[in-house]
Amino acid sequence: MALALSLGATTVPQPAAAQDRAAVERQFRDWLEQSIWPKARAQGVSRATFEAAFRGVSLNWKLPDLVPPGTRPSTPKQQRQAEFGSPGKYFNRGSVDGATVIGRQMAGRHARALSRTAAATGVPGRIILAIWGRESGYGRVKIPYNAFEVLGTKGFMSSRADYFAGELVAALRIAQAGHVRANGMKSSWAGALGQPQFMPSSFLEHAADGNGDGRADIWNSEADTIASIGRYLQRHGWVAGRDWGFEVEVPASVSCTLEGPDQGRPIAQWAAMGITRVSGKPFPEHELRGEGYLLMPAGRSGPAFVVTPNFYVLKDYNMSDLYALFVGHVGDRIQYGSGDFTGRWGKVGGLYRSDVASMQRALEKMGHDVGGADGLPGFKTRRSIGRWQEAQGRPATCFPEARMKASLGG
Repeated sequence: MALALSLGATTVPQPAAAQDRAAVERQFRDWLEQSIWPKARAQGVSRATFEAAFRGVSLNWKLPDLVPPGTRPSTPKQQRQAEFGSPGKYFNRGSVDGATVIGRQMAGRHARALSRTAAATGVPGRIILAIWGRESGYGRVKIPYNAFEVLGTKGFMSSRADYFAGELVAALRIAQAGHVRANGMKSSWAGALGQPQFMPSSFLEHAADGNGDGRADIWNSEADTIASIGRYLQRHGWVAGRDWGFEVEVPASVSCTLEGPDQGRPIAQWAAMGITRVSGKPFPEHELRGEGYLLMPAGRSGPAFVVTPNFYVLKDYNMSDLYALFVGHVGDRIQYGSGDFTGRWGKVGGLYRSDVASMQRALEKMGHDVGGADGLPGFKTRRSIGRWQEAQGRPATCFPEARMKASLGG
């Protein structure tokens, strides 16, 4: 993944007295020397780079998901997050319009870099622009954190310490290679770097030199940012010549339980079942032969789509149906001037994650595969709800609703 996503519940450290924090800071310095330095040295990092990276760095106690030594994480019993609220909130007017308007400006300003990257990777410029806009507002969003402070803190005392420790070593390798000065490496609170918001390991695998200066500077170079996003998608399987997907009308005769990337079929078959594009246009001839997948992120209470394998490449960038849908949608608006989705988001969501998890556990007891009782209504949960509804003789809506709580263990 390009981004570090904390899909679990946020953990909150127990309060630590000032003297305890001082002791933990000393443990942190020992950990850097005894654990991180040997690994970094083995990866070719010099002592000078190591010392420059951690000069003046201390633990950032304000970061989420911290588990200081000697404490246990406390997990809130109930949480709300966008992914299991109303899906429509993800497509708020300001975010969509802002990414579109500035994206069109950037399309003209960086036409040469976009064309060059599209030719090299097969990834359309509009898709690169939409990701760039979503991740960092085309470089306009401030990236405020010292990457070594964030990754060091999380590598030393977070709920995913091993993962972040590995990313910390990767960040040291980036500094050693001279892509950016150690004291100039800025990240998000999760350790994601630069305008494309790559984790350090993703940088090492996919960052590209788009302007020919010998460095991959995703902090300051728009050309490098564009080339890096394109290379990331190409290496994750982007199929040149195919679209990401199409908004469609799904007739009542087609069950919403057919959703999911494991239930694909040629788009021609979806069309034969009565699924049509909302634009009234036929599916492109070359797409009819390709695999397509039904996507209904709000079940029957929202827009529906037939998506291609490229949609799931977008999900590799950020593991969210709504993220991938946002990118495809904004990309289309940038290039084609298309408007809002035709389908309207219904009044769904508003449930606590713990409510959804209770429903998932109840469905699991009935033998349904919901993809894990994590409180996130992914496609396996959505279609399991639909299958349960159909077994009850009810119309399938394929989305968790408050009225289901009594029947599904809420």
